[in-house]
Amino acid sequence: MSRETVARGWFAATALVAAAGLVLELVLSATADGGHFATPAGRVVDTLCYFTIQSNVIVAVTNLLLALRPGRPGAPFRALRLDGVLAITVTGVVYHLVLAGLSDPQGARAVANFLLHTASPVLCVAGWLLFGPRGAITARVVALSLLWPLAWVALTLARGPFVGFYPYPFVDVTELGYPRVLANTGLVAVFFLVLAGLAALFDRRRARREVPVSAESKSPALRGGPDR
Repeated sequence: MSRETVARGWFAATALVAAAGLVLELVLSATADGGHFATPAGRVVDTLCYFTIQSNVIVAVTNLLLALRPGRPGAPFRALRLDGVLAITVTGVVYHLVLAGLSDPQGARAVANFLLHTASPVLCVAGWLLFGPRGAITARVVALSLLWPLAWVALTLARGPFVGFYPYPFVDVTELGYPRVLANTGLVAVFFLVLAGLAALFDRRRARREVPVSAESKSPALRGGPDR
């Protein structure tokens, strides 16, 4: 089995896990009783505003596209791929270090929680470490990757006063005030930029020594001869 085949399978599995978690979470949100939002539509829209949900949407889409075409080019896609890797890393780390103790999900909710906060981050990050694509992180790509998280923060803070709800305790302006919330989001932004720098360094070093996955299908010589 070629490395490209394994990479395609890994990307497809990652996309499937993220998509399954998203569908389950949205169904549970739509059918839940009580809560801040009274209607199913309101609960679904609110769920879609969570950083975790949007991170998993990006992971599902980018991994599906990579499963169809490993080594997909273009700065916009590469920025979205970087967004997926970094954001799902932030999702997993922040959840397990800060948010996990705030709730105790049961049943189907626990399954969705595991898929979105644990399985998807592990599969996505491991897939990027193993299969790349490499040589994709430039200064322009990093700059483009900042647009989505900045937009998420801006929309979250702008939406909160109108709906009377914030998706996470550390961005709850009602409880913490704007100075504390901006400091909290600043810390997350610094973490995001540190991860981007580390990702760029790793990507650059691996690109010098690693055969691109998409190149392996073009030349048997590049992969050390035909598969056996």
